[in-house]
Amino acid sequence: MEYDAILIPGGGVRAGGNLPVWVTRRLDRAMERAGSAWLVPLSAGTPHRPPPLDDSGFPILEARAGADYLAARGAEPERILIEAASYDTIGNAYFSSVVHAIPRGFRRALVVTSEFHMPRTEAVFRWVYGLAGPGEGCALDFDTVSDEGLDREMLRERIAGERARLAAVGELTGRIRSLADLHRWLFTEHGAYAARRAERREAADPRMY
Repeated sequence: MEYDAILIPGGGVRAGGNLPVWVTRRLDRAMERAGSAWLVPLSAGTPHRPPPLDDSGFPILEARAGADYLAARGAEPERILIEAASYDTIGNAYFSSVVHAIPRGFRRALVVTSEFHMPRTEAVFRWVYGLAGPGEGCALDFDTVSDEGLDREMLRERIAGERARLAAVGELTGRIRSLADLHRWLFTEHGAYAARRAERREAADPRMY
């Protein structure tokens, strides 16, 4: 199957721009599947913990770290498109669509993510990419990489969290039917994107993000 783009959701970044093994596995698979497709690492970071800083004090963005990883392994920088506006999976889907897929006219893309993350990822991307809006529409396929590298306790916590978030996505899909509706919800209600500040979050387990 030939794709216009390979979309790679973020999954955390560490000090110095180092990426967790479950993220590098996604990026490696993306390179294996890319052919002539654009490689599109996604995500600015996560709202669950502050970003690491580089030696100059600037935030290290997940998508930038992903792009550096891809380039270091032979991907041509000219074939990498960074999406560094999103902070969660819904944002990954929304911003990859409006920043890259719609303007570039992508017709088919492959989404690569971890096994624990895939059920919610597929539900979110199919929902967002299927919303009424501009463009001709982009068909999606999905490829899963293993959860190797996560200890069993952390993996259980991740899976439980994913199930809870997937249930919340089901409620949203019933009332958000267009990109305009999603834009309105993101920037007025979503704690990571709305001008109204979200309630203070408790610190998350740093191993998980």
